[in-house]
Amino acid sequence: MPSRAVIDDFLNQKRLAVVGVSRSPQEMQNAIFRELRRHGYQVLPVNPNAREVEGVPCYPSVRDLPEPVDGVLVMVPAAQAAGVVRDCQAAGVTRVWLHRGAGPGAVSPEAVGLARQAGMALVDGACPMMFLGGWFHQVHRFFTRLEP
Repeated sequence: MPSRAVIDDFLNQKRLAVVGVSRSPQEMQNAIFRELRRHGYQVLPVNPNAREVEGVPCYPSVRDLPEPVDGVLVMVPAAQAAGVVRDCQAAGVTRVWLHRGAGPGAVSPEAVGLARQAGMALVDGACPMMFLGGWFHQVHRFFTRLEP
């Protein structure tokens, strides 16, 4: 389980990218994208198949972002996560959150190994909604045994 200090450090940043947002607003990735924006984060969506997401310009990869970001939330299938971590490293990103909700999410041994080898501050699992969302997500955090 990721350390609370690394989670807090990630969430204390204000300029984040979310890789894997969808063109469909009903997807969980987009709910997290909206929740981060609602909490005052400047969030840049990343999806190679979208020009914009919910009215915000979208970028094909982390390497294509117009300015550096403080952290990247990775919400792609685990098989694609290592490629995103490589893009983060190439772009100079030092904080990466590999999302995990139900199932493996974006966490893969290769992605975790690459991020650690690069010296990135890594949240390898968990969902940001456990720290941003309402009571349901706080109960989820409790049952995953993350400290408050």
